[in-house]
Amino acid sequence: MPLPRVPFWAQILGGLVLGVLLGWAARHWEIDWLGTTLTKIGETFVQLLKLAVAPLVFFAIVISITNLRKVSNAARLATRTLLWFMVTSLIAVAIGLAIGLLTNPGSGTGLSASDGAEPESKGSWLDFLTGIVPTDVITPFTELNVLQIVFMAAVTGVAALQLGATAEPLLTLGESVLALLQKALWWIIRLAPLGSLGLIGTAIKDYGWDLISQYATFTADIYIGCALVLFGVYPLLLATVAKVNPVQFFRGAWPAIQLGFVSRSSVGTMPLTQKVTERLGVPREYASFAVPFGATTKMDGCASIYPAISAIFVAQIFGVDLHVGDYLLIAFVSVIGSAATAGLTGATVMLTLTLSTLGLPLAGVGLLLAIDPILDMMRTATNVAGQALVPVLVAARENILDLDAFHSAKSFSLDDLDHDDTPSRTHGDDTRPEPTHPLPA
Repeated sequence: MPLPRVPFWAQILGGLVLGVLLGWAARHWEIDWLGTTLTKIGETFVQLLKLAVAPLVFFAIVISITNLRKVSNAARLATRTLLWFMVTSLIAVAIGLAIGLLTNPGSGTGLSASDGAEPESKGSWLDFLTGIVPTDVITPFTELNVLQIVFMAAVTGVAALQLGATAEPLLTLGESVLALLQKALWWIIRLAPLGSLGLIGTAIKDYGWDLISQYATFTADIYIGCALVLFGVYPLLLATVAKVNPVQFFRGAWPAIQLGFVSRSSVGTMPLTQKVTERLGVPREYASFAVPFGATTKMDGCASIYPAISAIFVAQIFGVDLHVGDYLLIAFVSVIGSAATAGLTGATVMLTLTLSTLGLPLAGVGLLLAIDPILDMMRTATNVAGQALVPVLVAARENILDLDAFHSAKSFSLDDLDHDDTPSRTHGDDTRPEPTHPLPA
């Protein structure tokens, strides 16, 4: 009799719990080999994700742009997608600022300016603007500069659209390479329970519970802010703008949200995010543009809530008073500079960009690096949910959302994808019906 298959969410939960226990044991009893093992497991998982990021982003963006040729009113869809990205970012940063002002996360922590240190990597507006254009075509891939990869992919995609039939062989190759990369990424994703064990275990081993107690208010602020956006703002938008059932949205999007929580990478989760978005009734031609675009620019957790609360935290630690103009600058940076976050684990570049814009000491970043892995899980889950949300909103407003598919969408195990060669066209074991709403003429 075969053993029952353990659901993926249970595997992830088991990895988190075991990681906490092993991390505590490694720290409490000073078991060096165990601590080293946990670190190597976590680092290897993140490295595998990063290995797939560069080519995945490039080909996903190229194919997503060229797929717009199959969609009528593509310019309107792209514009409305960008506008909703900005609107939801503004709402998220406003919530972050409100929570920070109400709770004063930097007060009573016992931390001081001397506890901080400037990060090795920094972000500034000059670096952001001049760093978009690469100096050559190789370095962005070797140094994993996602923003430059996005730029090259966008140029390639637009050029392919202009060339028309001449570029078809390149696009066919690109689609095949993208399919291969996504298959390889599924194998990496299956290691997420093991990766979560190493990542959370390393955090506990390195910093222990004392660190969490020092940052208790700050950590709670991030989680509460993300939860308000995730389970408050998003359902409200779904009910009022898209006029669909929010519970049904979360049922369909949950596999991607939980993977984002564990992997801490929006780009690493991107293929699954696109899959659940299509299962929620968004036409594939539009979803293949909106989701990759969102995975590199749509960061309500990392680029809105986090820098807003972090700026208030750092200002309080260093005794700097922030004024109305400073809060408006935070909102501006969150909306315009979110592409700097680039969907990788961590949000250091975005945070340094915010602090440098406000004139706050960059040493404040060092105060937050220790707690970052724990915060990054909730931030990324919020990012991923937003990346699936906006295409649903736009598709619903444009009357191209397949409501039959949306209502039949359900959560699924990643194990099901191992036997699904065309998973974006199915709902569980059922064949997806053809859209009931044609693309707009």
